[in-house]
Amino acid sequence: QVQLVESGGGLVQTGGSLRLSCAASGRTFSRYAMGWFRQTPGKERAGKEREFVAAISWSGGSTRYADSVKGRFTISRDNVKNTVYLQMNSLKPEDTAVYYCAADLTSPSEWVTLTLYDYDYWGQGTQVTVSS
Repeated sequence: QVQLVESGGGLVQTGGSLRLSCAASGRTFSRYAMGWFRQTPGKERAGKEREFVAAISWSGGSTRYADSVKGRFTISRDNVKNTVYLQMNSLKPEDTAVYYCAADLTSPSEWVTLTLYDYDYWGQGTQVTVSS
């Protein structure tokens, strides 16, 4: 069992920055990959899946990003603090969403996956709102 708790969301103006954190507990943090996804209420009501944002491997040596955030967002992890971060810069109104962190306990050590269904545990989410 893994427990994930996100924090750091809030309201920011276009062009601003936020850093999200996700604290993990329950299993050896350095032995699983982590990802960030996001969802908007409208897309959720329309039955759309959560959108992949970024992912990072066990050691942090491999990362992947959605094209929409590449160059603006950075995922990182601290395996001593059992925490994964998402640094978000140059925020846009279309980044407004609930952001979820997720743990992938089954992929091998330097593998990262973009697929929602490969993740085994999810946090409750943190709201990010970017005003125009």
